[in-house]
Amino acid sequence: MYSDFRFLLRALSLLLVIALGTGCASKIGLRNPAYAPIPAQPPVVLGKDNGAIYQEGMRAGLFADTQARNVGDILTINLVENTTATRSAATATAKENTISTEAPSVAGDEVTLNGRNLLENDVNASREFSGEGSSDRSSSLKGTITVTVAQVLPNNNLLVRGERLISVNGDNEFLRFTGIVRPQDVRPDNTVESGRVAHAQISFGGQGSINDANRIGWLGRFFQGDGWPF
Repeated sequence: MYSDFRFLLRALSLLLVIALGTGCASKIGLRNPAYAPIPAQPPVVLGKDNGAIYQEGMRAGLFADTQARNVGDILTINLVENTTATRSAATATAKENTISTEAPSVAGDEVTLNGRNLLENDVNASREFSGEGSSDRSSSLKGTITVTVAQVLPNNNLLVRGERLISVNGDNEFLRFTGIVRPQDVRPDNTVESGRVAHAQISFGGQGSINDANRIGWLGRFFQGDGWPF
């Protein structure tokens, strides 16, 4: 009786540890320090005033637009991403083997039983395998995200990155973006299409009850994973 109680107590303690670990895992912060805002560089201030309206050391030129071009400037990315992938495979193999041996004779006579030659052998073997597989995958992402210029590359291309966090009723969602933008691709309204961004990396996810409902439990992942032997 006492041993059964100790076993039950240990089982409950193990379940409590697992529950606490799961609860702590769900409270991991979504904000990524790598996507922290980039402070703008201070403009160069000349010590000498030439008395003109246009000063040569101003941050923006007299006829310059408001498009992002310096570290810390902001830029709006129009997300228009549509991907579709289809893959199929079929395999079929077959092999047949036949081996025949003539019946030897013993002292000039065949060895028979009820008229059947006992030493005559025929071996037939065949193997067949067929398999088919197919997968279809499509994804779509539309929206906007405003990023900051993290670095101006030697060829004047802009390395941009940023993130956006949304929290509604305890559900948290994040959208992260990073990539390289050519200044020529920036529109007059300081926007650029995501399809024109080189080395674009887009991450979209979240935490909360909705995300937990769409996840397969650890036992389900075990049965569907490579570790399942059948």
